[in-house]
Amino acid sequence: MGEESPKIYKVRVVVDANIVFSAILNTNGKIGDLLINGGKRFEFIAPDFLRIEIKSHYSKLVKISGLTIEQIQESEFQIYKGIKFISEEQINVSTWISSEKLVAEIDPKDIHYIAYSKHFRCKIWSGDKALIKGLAKRNFTKFVTTDELFALTESKQTKR
Repeated sequence: MGEESPKIYKVRVVVDANIVFSAILNTNGKIGDLLINGGKRFEFIAPDFLRIEIKSHYSKLVKISGLTIEQIQESEFQIYKGIKFISEEQINVSTWISSEKLVAEIDPKDIHYIAYSKHFRCKIWSGDKALIKGLAKRNFTKFVTTDELFALTESKQTKR
């Protein structure tokens, strides 16, 4: 009998809009690389709301990047291929309520990411320092940094 290869468990991570924003601006950077090529190691998930949030920032993305709207949309398309979008209806009402209480005074727009983190029992990948600090004061510390994710991919590659 042949040897069974070890089961590879993916790390599930909720992706925040500011991460996608950064990746769209630089698909060849660390963040873009993780989102585009991290599928073997990570299961990146996001609320459908993230797409709306990114679309609302198209003009800002064009202005910052100097890219055309078409180039922005192509980058967005490449990034989204690495993300599993999950409908907000999957999250139960009590999770929405508790998440809303956590972020109400920090940034109510971030309720989606908190609710997904709680519901799917995973960390949030975010660069929003105000959110991270504000929630840490409320004992919510389920965040992961780009460097931590990158280190996970590096450690996996050296173990092969």
